[in-house]
Amino acid sequence: MKITSLIGCAVMAATLAALGGCNKDEQGMGPAQKAGAKLDQAGDTVGDNLRANVDKAEEAGKKITDAAKATGDRINEATQDASKGLDQATENVGKKVEQAGERIQEAARK
Repeated sequence: MKITSLIGCAVMAATLAALGGCNKDEQGMGPAQKAGAKLDQAGDTVGDNLRANVDKAEEAGKKITDAAKATGDRINEATQDASKGLDQATENVGKKVEQAGERIQEAARK
């Protein structure tokens, strides 16, 4: 009987000690609930910061894309201008060669 009583007392003491560690505060939250709430709050903060950084990265990517497109457009315009200039230069060279050929023919006739 003594062993049974002793075991019963030990179990009762352990139960009371365990229940004493789970006291709820005035908000009705125990230690585990408080820890969980803090983890939730930390997770929300991290999520908000992550979303803000992703938004900034997307905006930066959009700006880079827009700048690259604008640069490409300027390169195309410059290429077209250069092409027109080359066409004009080729035409001018052709006229000069034709004039030189006419002078050579005139000089050969004299």
